[in-house]
Order: sequence, then structure tokens, then C-alpha cells
Amino acid sequence: MDAVSEIRRALDGSVPLIGFSGSPWTLACYMVEGGSSSDYRKVKSLAYSRPDLMHHILDVTARAVVSYLNAQIEAGAHAVMVFDSWGGVLSEAAYQEFSLRYLQQVQAGLIRERDGVRVPSIVFTKGGGPWLEQIADTGCSAVGIDWTVDPGQARARIGERCAIQGNLDPMALMAGPEQVSAEARRVLDRFGVPGEGTGHVFNLGHGISQFTPPESVTALVETVHSYSREQRSRI
Repeated sequence: MDAVSEIRRALDGSVPLIGFSGSPWTLACYMVEGGSSSDYRKVKSLAYSRPDLMHHILDVTARAVVSYLNAQIEAGAHAVMVFDSWGGVLSEAAYQEFSLRYLQQVQAGLIRERDGVRVPSIVFTKGGGPWLEQIADTGCSAVGIDWTVDPGQARARIGERCAIQGNLDPMALMAGPEQVSAEARRVLDRFGVPGEGTGHVFNLGHGISQFTPPESVTALVETVHSYSREQRSRI
């Protein structure tokens, strides 16, 4: 059963409830930097100069994330998502050591089934295009991709290991409804009609601006619903 089918089964007609948490690395960024950052100088300097201390922070944080997400699952969350918003600022080697390692730790500790229903998990690394295969191998049900990744290529790289979530550029919603609909169809076309184990959860690439026109959101939702049905009718 693919992740999309799991989510549908979990919802069973109820209002969808998705639990979420920042990843250990992303939370550590905020803790060390004291807020957002343009260069992540403090946290990256700590990682390079005191990797022992960085790993201690990440391990403690990973255990807290597991407890936090499991509490959300016990409280009724149908699925959970881990946002590794700042994993993409790391080098190849540093990502493996300080982000991916702890994403795996979180996945290993999650409750996978509640009341006889599987609880899917989604992992999203912003800027994580270089590591899609490794993210898929963490044990998650779906990999989130941002707008810099081609959905068709992501599907080819991940294969049937898990589903894909994404990946419309949030700024596309600043255009008019016709342009928004065209962009949504482009994403769906690039992904293609999902097969067994290759489900697609349509979503924005990362966040939504407070200045987004409501009519653009309406156009997006209506297009995704109608065009997805049209795609499947061609099978």
C-alpha cells in the first residue's frame, strides 16, 4: 500500500490532521543562532569546531522530536511530517553527518500504527535535491521536494520506495488564477499518473506567503482536484 492510500485509509472520512515538527538539525539552527540567519555562521562553526557538542545537541533534540511526534500520533494525528528546512545549507558530508543521521533516528523511533491503522510519515529537506534517495531510505512514507526539483526526475530516482510530496513554487500563487492553474497542471504532468507505491501528495514547495491572494489558492485547489481526476480517467 503506497503512502497516499495509507493516508486515505487513515482519514476514513474524517478531517485530516497532520502532526509536524522541525528536524533535529533545523531546531538546532534556531537554538544556536537564536533565530533565523542569513549564513548560519554560528551553528555551522559549532558543527565544524565542536562536532562532539553538536552531536550531543542533535541527539537530545532527536529524542525530543520523537517524543513530540509520538504524542501527536497518540492524540489523533493521521500522519506526521518532519521539516528539515535548513538541511540544504549543509555541505554533502555535513548533511550526512548532522542532518540525515538524525532524520533516520527520528524515523526509527516513530509509532507506525495506531488503532490498527498505519501512520504515514513525511520527511522534507528544503534544498535536499542531492539526497532524495538517502531521504527515501530513512524509512519515511513520503519524501517532500521543493520547487528546485523536477517531480518526474524525483519519481525516477526514488522509484517505488515511497511517495513524493510537492512541489509548486509558493510565489506562483502571486500570479492570476489562470497562471496558477497552468503551473499546477505542469507539476501534475511532470509527476505523471502514480503507480503502485509511487503516490503523489500535491503541495507547495515550502510554506505560503501571507500576501497570497485567496482566489489563487482557490484556483490551485480546484485545479488539483479536477486535473488529477482527468489524469486518472485516461488510464
